[in-house]
Amino acid sequence: MSDFDVVILGGGAAGLFCAIEAGKRGRRVVVLERSDKIGKKILISGGGRCNFTNLYCQPKNFLSKNPHFAKSALARYTPADFIALVEKHRIAYHEKTLGQLFCDHSATQITTMLESECRAAGVKIVVNANIGEVSRDSSFVVRCEDFEYRAPALVVATGGLSIPKIGATRFGYDLAEQFGLKIIPPRPALVPLVFHAFDRKRYSNLAGVSTEVIATAGQESFCEKMLFTHRGLSGPAILQASSYWHEGEAVQIDLAPYRHATQPIHEAGTRSASVAEKALQSFLPKRLAERWLEYHPLKSFTNAALDILERELHAWKICPAGTEGFDKAEVTAGGVDTDELSSKTMESRKVPGLFFIGEVVDVTGHLGGFNFQWAWSSASAVGRSL
Repeated sequence: MSDFDVVILGGGAAGLFCAIEAGKRGRRVVVLERSDKIGKKILISGGGRCNFTNLYCQPKNFLSKNPHFAKSALARYTPADFIALVEKHRIAYHEKTLGQLFCDHSATQITTMLESECRAAGVKIVVNANIGEVSRDSSFVVRCEDFEYRAPALVVATGGLSIPKIGATRFGYDLAEQFGLKIIPPRPALVPLVFHAFDRKRYSNLAGVSTEVIATAGQESFCEKMLFTHRGLSGPAILQASSYWHEGEAVQIDLAPYRHATQPIHEAGTRSASVAEKALQSFLPKRLAERWLEYHPLKSFTNAALDILERELHAWKICPAGTEGFDKAEVTAGGVDTDELSSKTMESRKVPGLFFIGEVVDVTGHLGGFNFQWAWSSASAVGRSL
């Protein structure tokens, strides 16, 4: 048995960063990672270059039952703070689009940085930690096969259910429920949507076609690229909207954002199918323009008919059959109910010394580095409070 000040479950972004912050404050910290290596999700993120934060991170970029919960942590550890750490380690980075920051070279630079900071802070990291049981008497006791770790503080940074092939499990949710905390039902977020058979027959052979759209689900709209797949729709606009989509609802797609799509037809000296097709191809890929007119034909070229085409282009409604599930989801929405936690310290209101951070909590960021920033910010809140 080993005694520590803090046991952290999960060696991902949140767990490692919490360990660093606590270790720098003189706490004896151990990180238990069930996989054979730390930071697996960091390594595959951003196409292997890790979109580690976003310059324009605001509370409005997060989805939660309590939209105010993330404000405190985000204000106290900002993107500028993490960028300063990246620069301290001389990691070259660049802004891609919309404030998204990526490593110039490899995501391994981020995991190497975190590992280095852990060493400097005296943090012990244990991989292949097969946790059998967690209990609490005067301290928390974590049993790993024939070894026990004991500490007055237990931090759960086990992530969500997304991407099970790299080790995602329900462990964090089960542990929360073991100690009497409520869970908002987890669901896939930032995930491709799947067509019903009717729409798949119409559009699946457009796989690979991409165009800029405004995708709306619920009350939220996102203007970015949309991508047709063999099974449905993906691309940044759809991934963003998916976090706000619920089964049975429609997603509305504006295929002609911020433009009067039929104006060229109105202005043409003659109105014909070829003129209509040319007008649509001025802003849509050729194959999509042809397919659109195939299934939304202009029966006449009257102003009334053109007005219908205009409305349809701005309000294409798709009712998905579902999503691609946790296998393809970038993150998990839902999780430990924020009503159960202090927004300043992430500590359980019911169980002193028990903390939850990162993706396991019901705080889900938009696409573009926001979920990593939540990991850093929530982890910092705990590490500084311990």
